[in-house]
Amino acid sequence: MVNKKTLIVVLVEPSGPINVGSVARLCENFSVHELRLVSPKCDYLDQEAKKMAVRGLKVLEKAIVFNDLNSALSDCSRIIATCGRKEHGDIPLLSNKDALYWALKSTREERIALVFGREDRGLSNEELLKANKVISLTTNENYPSLNLSHAVAIVLHQFNQFDELDLLKPNTEISHPANLNKLEDCINDAGSLLLDIGFLMKHTYKAKMVKIKQLLLRGEIRDDEVALIRGIISQARWKIKNKND
Repeated sequence: MVNKKTLIVVLVEPSGPINVGSVARLCENFSVHELRLVSPKCDYLDQEAKKMAVRGLKVLEKAIVFNDLNSALSDCSRIIATCGRKEHGDIPLLSNKDALYWALKSTREERIALVFGREDRGLSNEELLKANKVISLTTNENYPSLNLSHAVAIVLHQFNQFDELDLLKPNTEISHPANLNKLEDCINDAGSLLLDIGFLMKHTYKAKMVKIKQLLLRGEIRDDEVALIRGIISQARWKIKNKND
């Protein structure tokens, strides 16, 4: 694993303690020291989970629980989400190799989150839109659903295949995506302004804002660019309020 990178596995609403224990074991297998759980629907510290964790017991016992996905990702600068569904709207999928390479190629000290969804229905489109990149594991189309721990095993194995020398080869300019919470605050602020000036209507608001968010994610907008947009929005609001002065 490349230096200066902290890899974090995030499970959203896991319902099976055996799966959580198995994922903790996988974290130990692949030197991932932090497991985060978003609103778990099971007792992740019950005996079944501990039995499955084996040498990953410490990872399991130190797992951090969050009430929502935004909180779990607040300190992660690169986020990759997994999607097993074919019907994921217009959310673009990246090849696993390209997404994982993108996550590792930066030379900065960063936290990289790998986000996995619920056992029965995965991640919602809204949750997928919190990620910088979305990947899917290719399986038999007649039975595409993978067990949660199996999906984690595949992704961690792929992550572990990268050679540090490959990451040092010349490549395109390295981007540093904006913090998720800052980006979503900016998008909400922009949406509110667009409603106020009549550019958006309430009945089309959600669909239009999804497209705007997809545009910003594809462009890998940076923190300083988010701050610029927030400044423009703030100035526009001030001008509207004081238009008669």
